[in-house]
This record gives sequence, C-alpha cells and structure tokens, in this order.
Amino acid sequence: MKKKPHIIIFNPDQWRGDVLGHMGNAAARTPHLDRLVREDAVSFRNAFCQNPVCTPSRCSFMTGWYPHTRGHRTMYYMLHHEHGEPMLLNILKDAGYHVFWGGKNDVVPGQMPKDRYAETWSDRSRYTLDPNWHGPVYKKARGAHGQDSYYSFFNGRMEKAAGEAYYHDDDWLHVMEAIRLIRSRPDDRPLCIYLPLVYPHPPYGVEDPFFSAIDRGALPRRIPAPGAAAAKPAIIDGLLRNFGMQGWSEERWTELRAVYYGMCMRTDALLGELLKALRETGIYDDTALFFFADHGDFTGDYGLVEKTQNTFEDCLSRVPFVVKPPRGTRVKPRVSDAMVELVDFSETVYAITGIDPPYTRFGRSLLPVLAGEADDVRDAAFCEGGRLRGEKQAMELQSFTNAPAEEHPYWPRLDLQRRDDVMYHGKAAMCRTREFKYVRRLYERDELYDLKADPGETRNVAGEPAYRDALAALRERMLTWYVETCDVVPFDSDRR
Repeated sequence: MKKKPHIIIFNPDQWRGDVLGHMGNAAARTPHLDRLVREDAVSFRNAFCQNPVCTPSRCSFMTGWYPHTRGHRTMYYMLHHEHGEPMLLNILKDAGYHVFWGGKNDVVPGQMPKDRYAETWSDRSRYTLDPNWHGPVYKKARGAHGQDSYYSFFNGRMEKAAGEAYYHDDDWLHVMEAIRLIRSRPDDRPLCIYLPLVYPHPPYGVEDPFFSAIDRGALPRRIPAPGAAAAKPAIIDGLLRNFGMQGWSEERWTELRAVYYGMCMRTDALLGELLKALRETGIYDDTALFFFADHGDFTGDYGLVEKTQNTFEDCLSRVPFVVKPPRGTRVKPRVSDAMVELVDFSETVYAITGIDPPYTRFGRSLLPVLAGEADDVRDAAFCEGGRLRGEKQAMELQSFTNAPAEEHPYWPRLDLQRRDDVMYHGKAAMCRTREFKYVRRLYERDELYDLKADPGETRNVAGEPAYRDALAALRERMLTWYVETCDVVPFDSDRR
C-alpha cells in the first residue's frame, strides 16, 4: 500500500491575498513563501474564501461545504460531529494520521472535547511566554474611549526579550511545538500538523526586525473611504462612523499598514523555521504543505480596519493560497491565475491522500493545476455572510457578556450586527468572475463592480444601463450556484 504523505496546514488568520512578494507587491517581505513558489509550489492569484470572518470560513474549508449549506454564518455556530457534520482533521485522524493541533479553534464547539480531531496539542508548560502578549499590550496602546485610536487596533512596535529572535507569543509557541513533533515524530504513522495561527490578525503589532524591515514608501496606494456616490452598503458608512478614524493622516495609515506587512513577514519567518525542520529531518519531499488564510483585512482600505461579516471587497475575500505537493505528485512551480475557492483545499487533501470520505462535497481537486495541465478550475468564486431580520442567534450577542459594550474592541462592528432598525448586517452573497463582482443583497440595493475599469470596487454600477446584460448573467450564475449547493443528502439511509 502506498505510504500516505505528511500534511502541513499552515493557516494564518486575516492575511490579505495581495501581501506577497511573489505577487509583485514591492513592500511585501515573504522570502520563504517566494522561494517555495519558485522551486516547489503553486501560488493561486485568484483564491477566495467563502465567508469574510473566521468561524464560518473555517467551517467551510474544513468540510468542502458553503456556509449556507448548513447555516454556518456566525462565530458561535461551529461544526458538530453529533449533527453529522464532517471535519477534515477527524477524517485524517480516523485514516491513521497523527494529528497535531497548534493554534486557535474557531471551528469546533468549545464545549466539546477536541480529542476527536487531534491527538496532541501545543504544550505551554515547556515555554516562558510574555504575559503582556498582544491583547494586554494593545489595551494600553488604544488610548482612552473617545480618542481616534480607541478602535483602531493599532499597537505598533512590540518589545521582545533581549537576545531573542521572536516575541515569545502563542504563534511562536505553536510553531516551536510543531517543530518539536517533526523531530520526534512516530515512525509508523504520517503526521498532520494543523497550525491555525493568530497573525496577522489585529491588533496590529510586531517586533523588530519585522517592524523596521518594511519600506513604508513601497506600500501600494490605499483605497480611500468611499463617498455617497459609491453606493456601498450601509455597514460601510456605519463602520466609518463607529471607528471614528476619519481624521487619520496618510502618515498614520501608512504606519498601521507597514506594521501589518511586518506581521505577515514575521509569519513567513515562522514558516521558514518549519520548512527548515522538514528539510533537516529528511521529510520535506514527503510532505504536502498548504498555506492559506481564512480571510483578509481592510488594513486602511476604504478608511477601515479589521473586517466585516457581509461585505466582500477583494481585500477581505481574496486570500493567499500556496500548495506544495509531496514527492510523486506532479507540480509545475509558478503563480497560477486559476480561480479557486478554499473549499478546494480539503478536496485536494483527499486527492493527495487517496481518502474518499462518504459525504457530498463541493470542492474541486487542484492536482491538475499543480501539474500545469490546467489553469481553468472555476468560472466564478462565491462568498457569503450576514443574517435575516430578527435572526437573533446570528447577532453574536454573546460577545458583550463580559464587559460594557463600548469597551469591546469589536464594538464598531458588533454594534451594527445586533441592530434591526437599519439592516447593516443583512444577508448577502458575492459572485466574482475575472471581469465583474456581483453582490446580491437581501435588504439593500445590489452591487456590481467592473473589475477591469475599477479594481478598487469604488463605483457600484448595478443601476447603469450599460451593465444590464452583465448583471443579468451574474444573477443567473448565482442562482445556479445556490441550486447546486443548497443542501446535502446524508449517505446513511433510513428505513421506511
């Protein structure tokens, strides 16, 4: 029987698809990813998540289902094994993999034991971590309530211990534990290492050398805040008002963006440590590595930070996606223009491992693209979010249980999600092709962007006569997608 390859799932949180050196971004410092793509991997220029926030996106790429297939549209509804919902890690574990989970959850219920999905986790007891990591430091940096930095998530330069290469935080811990496992791995079982890291998720803070390494002058132009003529959805105006950052100078935005780029560079460096361990232990060639983010980040575009749950600008919906297959799987290293979705991740894992789990899946294997046999996987990519009017279980009211609402760092977004007087958080779905982006909105006007003429999505042309045919075609394409993916029939039959 053919030996199964090791699987590495390197999954940073909130990394935009354009912050990669090999994609031509002069400010991005990602040397380890760039080398990987030059020598052994394929990087997808047009990769899209299926929801622009953490939990719904993770539930999607761990199943090959879209969020609407089983109602995964909120941070507080995750994958339930007892409901018959599959999960990639559980499937790999049952197939004989030693599964290591090093990082955040946001995919299976916190009240359930995780040992169904993994055998080992990061062990904090072996390390000294800085107790002031990330959150507490940011709490001091944000300033007083009412200041224009209060909801900015901006922290800046992090101070690491003298003589240390990295700030000793959880991301560093998880990668070090993964390397420890690689060096002491079991001889009789393949590894699956799942690293759902935090960076470059806000707060925006990073240590040197990464803080100082980004050339501020090389950053691409920021997309400005939209005016009324842009006809963007109501939540954009609501966020601009709630964040209160309209008075920020371009210099302040530049610094925030450079720190985010430094966070990406740091994460690339941690990937480099992992790749070094794979090479030194002789299992690099026998390993399939998947690098991708769950969604993107505004990072100053449109005058905003963080993300939304129901807008789909490319800075949120387009993500990095790099695949290095194992020895024996053909690969033509390059940047591919194929349009792909994160649901294709789990399907490609199944294709590489020879596992065929018994449930309906909507992802497509990317092996033909890796081999250079195709650069045409999909004609469109889809992303969705939001809620129905009165759908309280999707308002995420749980977030406000531990502190006054306006002290919560996510208050600018959560405040809008829990309101029904204006449907800021209304249900919406995106259909994106190479030429156009169409957004169907349940309670607001639809959006249509001509991506060739307006790549920054600053002018909604849905109501313009010249675009009538394009709008009709995209509506029809979205309807077909919904019909194809609206439900799944279990493989286990009942007696009548």
